[in-house]
Amino acid sequence: MARFGLFGGKAGAQQAAIEAAALRSDRFRQAREEDWQRLDAIVTAMEQGRLRRLSDDDVLALPVLYRTVASSLSVARETSLDANTRAYLEALVQRAWFQVYGPRVGLAGWLRRFFGGGWSAAVRAIWPELLVALALMVAGTVVGWLLVASDPDWYHALMPFADERVPGASAEVLRGTIYGNAGQDGMSVFAAHLFSNNAGVAILCFALGFAFGVPPLLLLVHNTAGLGAILWLFFSAGLGWDFVGWLAIHGTTELFAIMLAGAAGLHIGRSMAFPGARSVLDAAAAAGQRAAVVMAGVVLMMVVAAFLEGFGRQLIDNAAGRYGVGGAMLAFWLGYFFLYGRGRPRDDTA
Repeated sequence: MARFGLFGGKAGAQQAAIEAAALRSDRFRQAREEDWQRLDAIVTAMEQGRLRRLSDDDVLALPVLYRTVASSLSVARETSLDANTRAYLEALVQRAWFQVYGPRVGLAGWLRRFFGGGWSAAVRAIWPELLVALALMVAGTVVGWLLVASDPDWYHALMPFADERVPGASAEVLRGTIYGNAGQDGMSVFAAHLFSNNAGVAILCFALGFAFGVPPLLLLVHNTAGLGAILWLFFSAGLGWDFVGWLAIHGTTELFAIMLAGAAGLHIGRSMAFPGARSVLDAAAAAGQRAAVVMAGVVLMMVVAAFLEGFGRQLIDNAAGRYGVGGAMLAFWLGYFFLYGRGRPRDDTA
């Protein structure tokens, strides 16, 4: 009997503890449930895209309610309230966090903003660096031409991966490298080498911009010096305009992308060298954010250039067609960057 009484006493104590915990949980919920329900309604409306139906008071109350419910969750965890209450609060706090601190747009919205004016606005925002990058590329081309014209041995230093395109090659051999070579493996290898080299230069121009913009300056000049060397070779053989057409079909996109990458790197370097009233880190962060938008587009341009180089140039085997495609691509990029979206508010982060 005594043992039975002991067990009965324990069972009674446990039942009393359970009832007390349940009562405490109910009182906790009743005291705060109104805030929970209001936050739940606001978050649900935002998740369903009905933000315009929310009142100004609801929008302003969102961060306050989020912190209040987060505090309730902390209390619920520390006082071991019932599992259902904790699970509900954890889910609600997580949903509210995404509305308060999460990204404002999804991938589709980001792409709309990027192509709808964010990319072109970021490019226009770095126009001083674009002019510098263009001047450097022109200067590099001229330097390469003059070096090879004065001493053809410079050609091998500037174009180490050239095949039969070397000083002394006949006009027939050089012509054969730009016409009638669709499907030839040698041309594909040379084109792939050119693309990988230019893509590497574009990435380095951006990545090394933090060194106060000096590496992009050197890379732009060095890379285009090779262009000047090979232009000299073909013009000397009387095939200059044919080669320019061979290059233009993808070069107007690829070289434009390199110029943008160089300008993005220079923009970061200039912002660090001349931060103005901001700290160097703040200036670099703002410039890097803008330059990153430009570089996202550079990657796309490199993909387009690869398709033009791999297919368009091989399928179009005449100078007129190549000039037509290259000129159309150049007009498209110029129109997009400097005319499209000019009346819209600038958003450097796209």
